[in-house]
Amino acid sequence: MADTNASPAAGTAYAEGSIRVLKGLEPVKQRPGMYTRTDNPLHIVQEVLDNAADEALAGFGKKIKVTLHDDASVSVEDDGRGIPHGLHPEENAPVLELVFTRLHAGGKFDKGKGGAYSFSGGLHGVGVSVTNALATRLEVSSHRDGHLARLAFAAGDVVEPLSRRTLEAGERKQGTSVRVWPDAKYFESAALPVNELVHLLRSKAVLMPGVSVTLVNEKTKDTQTWQYKGGLRDYLQQTLAGEPVIPLFEGEGYADAGHDSFAEGEGAAWAVAFTEDGAPVRESYVNLIPTSAGGTHDSGLRDGLFQAVKSFIELHALLPKGVKLMPEDVFARASYVLSAKVLDPQFQGQIKERLNSRDAVRLVSGFVRPALELWLNQHVEQGKKLAELAIKAAQSRQRAGQKVEKRKGSGVAVLPGKLTDCESRDIAHNELFLVEGDSAGGSAKMGRDKECQAILPLRGKVLNTWEVERDRLFANTEIHDISVAVGVDPHGPDDTPDLSGLRYGKVCILSDADVDGSHIQVLLLTLFFRHFPKLIEAGHVYVARPPLFRVDVPARGKKPATKAYALDEGELTAILDKCAKDGVPREKCQISRFKGLGEMNAEQLWDTTLNPDTRRLLPVQLGDLDFAATEARITQLMGKGEAAARRELMELHGDEVDIDV
Repeated sequence: MADTNASPAAGTAYAEGSIRVLKGLEPVKQRPGMYTRTDNPLHIVQEVLDNAADEALAGFGKKIKVTLHDDASVSVEDDGRGIPHGLHPEENAPVLELVFTRLHAGGKFDKGKGGAYSFSGGLHGVGVSVTNALATRLEVSSHRDGHLARLAFAAGDVVEPLSRRTLEAGERKQGTSVRVWPDAKYFESAALPVNELVHLLRSKAVLMPGVSVTLVNEKTKDTQTWQYKGGLRDYLQQTLAGEPVIPLFEGEGYADAGHDSFAEGEGAAWAVAFTEDGAPVRESYVNLIPTSAGGTHDSGLRDGLFQAVKSFIELHALLPKGVKLMPEDVFARASYVLSAKVLDPQFQGQIKERLNSRDAVRLVSGFVRPALELWLNQHVEQGKKLAELAIKAAQSRQRAGQKVEKRKGSGVAVLPGKLTDCESRDIAHNELFLVEGDSAGGSAKMGRDKECQAILPLRGKVLNTWEVERDRLFANTEIHDISVAVGVDPHGPDDTPDLSGLRYGKVCILSDADVDGSHIQVLLLTLFFRHFPKLIEAGHVYVARPPLFRVDVPARGKKPATKAYALDEGELTAILDKCAKDGVPREKCQISRFKGLGEMNAEQLWDTTLNPDTRRLLPVQLGDLDFAATEARITQLMGKGEAAARRELMELHGDEVDIDV
């Protein structure tokens, strides 16, 4: 008789010893893509360069030198303060070693007055430790306090312990030198993209007037040095493709010690040019870190430019009848270089390509708008030229929208009465929010941007349509209204539906942040996946994420009371930690939990969930599973005869779920 208790195939045992704890720099070596770009080693070199730039930004360095050596190594030298040589008071290990071997160790966490780096790009303390982990060898020398300390690593491990000697006459007195040999096995290409490096170094010089940045290439025997006294203006003028319509608009603004909302020194410097032709030049930085994907500081610049131009046009009554101005009409032909200083920036991802800090919109806009309004009203003729450019863009956009409408023909179904439609006919910018409940729908109607946001309130729970035949769908009023409002008929995954009737570029599911709201989300996602799959495939379906908590922070000193919003417990904890760091005890912060969207007033709903600059909107995609696998999983979750399979799934993964009752 076979042994029914026999173990599964050898090698599949799961016990206490199966759990691996990755220590030191092992996580970086196992999953380098979570910490850096892996197409080439530029980003790990940039981490060293950013540290040198942060020293200059803090006012302790005037020179940065990068050398491309013959042996494929790269060295970065600065004349800053030099990394401290001594032992860390708590870790009892050399600080110089900790910086390069310990994740989440660095000098950039101590923000604010008295910190080593008030404004810096360093956030996580993982930068140069990642560089070290992904290098076959790394050497660091620190000149400080009359001494030179040196240390060498191989694959992240110390191979030459810390040595220290007194500096001799003629040697430089301060600064840090790092030489790194990137390990080719971690990168798709071991070659450093020199053009990208040149652009990066040149931009550092632009953003730090008075600091010289040098690149030495030992292979080509070339040496280039950049030092800009004209800063952003000179840089933008040299890179513009077209001729500016008006003179370059440049300026800067920083908060002083008595500012109501922002810390001393926070603000931005900018140079903006408007051209009729040529590809726009758009570069933005936060604390000298290049944000290639933009972010909330870019949104602040766009908002400031739009509001100033709109105000000028209204003041001089320049807008033709029937033309409505939108932010992209002003921004479409804008080229700019923007350098923001943010005390505690929140970036998307470790490589910091996009700024997510919500307050940065208000920060940048608050300085740009009054400066441009003043300039336009001092140079009225130039202002009228800019207004003409924006109005021309608005007219072109509206004509394009009307052409799309004409192609629809006259046989359009009557739109549902409860739909509050938007005014624009530009499908690319129009958004439809499917909102849970009439009360939330009311707040959304009042808080929305009526130009391009439409609201369709849904009453009660939507029907589970997973097993509903297509010809029976319209028996349900809610589903009938959704289909007519969207402008696309139900279809299957292999059909080729007519999407020319689509009325909105984004169809957004907006439900409460609680369990019931999640259930409605699932029911609507089931509807779209089963009966409107091509909308998901074409990237038209989104899920809006409203906050679950509001935190009222009391006034402190000259700073007024403020409100902050958190999506979940994790964000709530982060907000309370920041308040405690700013000197506001947790017990003095009043925490409110939204029972639903209906509790939010129109202004709150706009700020947190509808405003494109500050909301969280997730695109719905298939993810790692293909269509068939996704279909099988939804059948398991939504099928009427799948109770046993659902029970098994819950028993298997039940411990992984946080239940919000």
